[in-house]
Amino acid sequence: MNREEKSELVRSLNALFNEVSLVVVTQYKGLTVEEMTNLRGQMRAAGAGFKVTKNRLTRLALEGTDFEGAGDYFVGPTAIATSVDPVAAAKAAVEFAKKNDKLVIVGGSLGKTVLDANGVKALATMPSLDELRGKLIGLIQAPATKVAGVVQAPAGQLARVFAAYADKGAAA
Repeated sequence: MNREEKSELVRSLNALFNEVSLVVVTQYKGLTVEEMTNLRGQMRAAGAGFKVTKNRLTRLALEGTDFEGAGDYFVGPTAIATSVDPVAAAKAAVEFAKKNDKLVIVGGSLGKTVLDANGVKALATMPSLDELRGKLIGLIQAPATKVAGVVQAPAGQLARVFAAYADKGAAA
């Protein structure tokens, strides 16, 4: 890799770090090509990206971004998982690491907050942004549904009373 290619890689990584909200640093020593392909597929399905990086160039790309504090994690054969969703990359990485002990989660960064491996695992247990939006919509709709049921209930009861009087009057 010549100097120009290296500087282009640093620029592209820096642009990536400015777009995402979560970076998870992993070590992948011993993963086969097939396992890496599966991991990348799972990351894409979760809305995250996975990229093998050069440590020195990645540390350069981290400068001036919110993730600058995670630079110490780049030692050995590292790869990064990134996502715009604050939990997507963590969920996908932790899920894959549970099934394959060759992928080791080293740490990460959620914005300016540097996370150790346990912090990333804890983040992975949180609901995703889409799940939170669904729960919020459900909470907002629930009171409206209950109010509609309460408002309709007296009218329904009144209709049943009138029907009972009408049946009573017709029977007499």
